[in-house]
Amino acid sequence: FALFATHDAFVKHLGQFYAPTQIIFFSVLFSFPLATLMLMRDTTRAHLRPVHPGWSALRTASLVMTGLSAFYAFSVLPLAQVYSIIFTAPLLITLLSIPVLGERVGPHRLGAVAVGFVGVMIVLRPGAAEITLGHGAAMLAAFWAAGSSVVVRRIGRDERSAVLMLYPMMANFVAMAALMPANHVPMPIWDLGLAGVVSLLAFAATLLIIAAYRAGEAAIIAPMQYSQLLWAAIYGGLIFGEQPDLYTWVGAGVIVASGLYVVIRESTVGASRNTPVLRTRARFDAGTGPRLPQKEGGDGNRGPLANDDPKP
Repeated sequence: FALFATHDAFVKHLGQFYAPTQIIFFSVLFSFPLATLMLMRDTTRAHLRPVHPGWSALRTASLVMTGLSAFYAFSVLPLAQVYSIIFTAPLLITLLSIPVLGERVGPHRLGAVAVGFVGVMIVLRPGAAEITLGHGAAMLAAFWAAGSSVVVRRIGRDERSAVLMLYPMMANFVAMAALMPANHVPMPIWDLGLAGVVSLLAFAATLLIIAAYRAGEAAIIAPMQYSQLLWAAIYGGLIFGEQPDLYTWVGAGVIVASGLYVVIRESTVGASRNTPVLRTRARFDAGTGPRLPQKEGGDGNRGPLANDDPKP
């Protein structure tokens, strides 16, 4: 998660000079060689047509929207504020799991969701502070990220990991290529290199997350995402001169506490059938790199790419 926070700091730096469409385009472009390395491990003889085209299309669109929204939010808002809002994704996953997964959510988790959104109101302070397009983008990023995670929970058992990885990358590449000419700015070699570093950081962090889920319990790993707030404070203060106010920290604390309570409830035997938050990698996916979604479990016929699931 420190690597992911560093990734976001680079995105914020590039966002001062370039549109999110351009940053995403080059991030995806530099991620294709990394994705190729992963695909070389997959010896499964199968096609790349999705088993559930409708759900796959919805997830792909969700990830494209997540990337655009999150990259824009990081460009215009303090890092700590963006994280505070995006950390509502586990709460949104809890709500979306009701219609999509048929999950039964009891009063404890519903209460945690309500408290979490009170934390969002503390961060945003509607009426007392200006709510900008960046705040809306951060909320959209949390919503779309939650939606894509729940869809993976629904179709991940049937879809190949290669399909789940490649379709969002291709969609991002094509969509950003179409949108980029509207506000393209020539990038010097140094900034192109930084876009490549963004891809490498996401790739390395993903491998570490996979290793963490193999070695430890999901209930221990999932809360580690909140350590990104500490890195946001460090990077924001030292590099971008950001000083989040007291309301941001209080609201973030409420949101984090709510998210942790949801994780605890899902860890309790019998409290949840699908445990959608625990079974979702704790970092939002934007479809910009070779990210392997955590799946419901393999059927032993998907090749090495599917072997990143934590042990039961």
